[in-house]
Amino acid sequence: MTVSKKSLWAFLMVLMLAMVLAACAGGGGDEETEETGGTEDGTATEGEATEGGDLILAVLSDASSLDPHGSNDVPSSVVQENIYETLVNRDENNEIVPGLAESWEQVDETTWSFQLREGVTFHDGEEFNAEVVKANLDRIRDEAVASPRLFLFEMITEVNAVDEYQVEITTEYPFSPLLAHLSHNGGGMISPASIEADYEALEGGADPGSVISEEPVGTGYFKFDSWNVGSEIKLVKNEEYWDEPANVDSVTFRVVPDSQVRAADLETGNVHIIDPVQPNEVERINNSGAASVLQTPSSSLAYLGFNTEKEPFNDPLVRQAISYAIDRQAIISGIYDDFAIPANGPLAPGIFGYTEDIDAVEFDMDRARELIEEAGMTDGFTTSIWTNDNPQRQSIAVLVQEALAELNIDVSINVMEFGAYLDQTAAGEHDMFILGWSNPTGDADYGMYALFHSSQKGNPGNRSFYENEEVDTLLDEGRREADPELREEIYAEVAQLLTDDAPMAFLVHTEYLNGVSDNVSGFSIDTSGIYQLKDVSIEQ
Repeated sequence: MTVSKKSLWAFLMVLMLAMVLAACAGGGGDEETEETGGTEDGTATEGEATEGGDLILAVLSDASSLDPHGSNDVPSSVVQENIYETLVNRDENNEIVPGLAESWEQVDETTWSFQLREGVTFHDGEEFNAEVVKANLDRIRDEAVASPRLFLFEMITEVNAVDEYQVEITTEYPFSPLLAHLSHNGGGMISPASIEADYEALEGGADPGSVISEEPVGTGYFKFDSWNVGSEIKLVKNEEYWDEPANVDSVTFRVVPDSQVRAADLETGNVHIIDPVQPNEVERINNSGAASVLQTPSSSLAYLGFNTEKEPFNDPLVRQAISYAIDRQAIISGIYDDFAIPANGPLAPGIFGYTEDIDAVEFDMDRARELIEEAGMTDGFTTSIWTNDNPQRQSIAVLVQEALAELNIDVSINVMEFGAYLDQTAAGEHDMFILGWSNPTGDADYGMYALFHSSQKGNPGNRSFYENEEVDTLLDEGRREADPELREEIYAEVAQLLTDDAPMAFLVHTEYLNGVSDNVSGFSIDTSGIYQLKDVSIEQ
């Protein structure tokens, strides 16, 4: 069952307004929600759901780290989200609501005060308090830790524990999306004992986060049980959770790279949820009588990136030519079966700062040939595209390979395991690469700063190794500007600069497709691809 483009755009326009409000939201609000899953329209599945049971998810890729400060990829985030908690959350309307902080207020332009929940303990029995918040935010900003999520909090200059349950955060400049950034799971609170043990290991020569990732300890509604790397991660219910506990007894994230195996496991009842469903499998699963596909519009961007520090990709004419040579509509219809919309820039509709008012690149092979000729590359060159174990990205690579052959560009495709792919693209060893970027904060700063600011090269997000002084200046201004309308103007200007300079070819914004057993209720996924598992129940 597919969603019409008209319906999808209507949903996204509503989402846009919600996210704009989220970027400026204040304290307070009811965090508890009643979410359902299993069908596209969000209706509950039939049967009586009861507490207990072992929830099994079949996922494409394993996590790279269970340290929330030590990774910046979705396969890691979907697990971390269940172990750790943040000071504030975002609800189903993308409004900021209480998390580990009960309330907050902006004291002045650069100072925020947070009143923390009392009586919250970590899985190891350690107390949650203001000193813990300080230790966590200081750790993310510690150069020795080299957190890839530093960009989320690098504007913070000071964190003070005013008393046991009150903490003040001071920023270098007024930063409008601070609350949205604090809702990101990169701000997940780690046990102080774990932080101390990790620092001791670091002094002994271990990698940052090695202790935390092997034995993650948070305050969340699930606790870490085991990790068989490359195979599965198991979490168990936190019976001492400070709020209403999770419904199921355990959650297992089982790594199943083969989409056909995932679908078969769902239909036979071996697993309860699969991610992702391939577009050509949607009809089959919906007609299986055992499960259905949950479709969720996403804030993610699928893109073809260029290593701008390598020839010939240091020439914007070459990058522009390749971008014009890609038929995005062919990707949408031929690879995603219309479960996607074209990307005219780095931001999806619904993200604060998104604009349609730019001269977007459209498929034009004649223009591509003109640009290649202008670059002096009519004889072509030999290069490669790297991608990972995502079938759609592999199919995109083939489509691009065929298109670039018309420009005399000989492209080889290298498919890599996801962890190795992240490591090697972060090290800049690639020519071209295909990847995605979701936006869990709903703000243009997240969708642009990490991907394009020259200070973020490598693991934080700028795997294009792009450097443009004008873009850097504007992105810095966007962080410092408090007026939402002026911020929108800044990000619109950045979007046009990036379209013209083409450090990447913006491809599509996809829908998330998840297969959900008819025995499961309460499952949903947010627009950044994070599973919502707390309220999931299994019909016994």
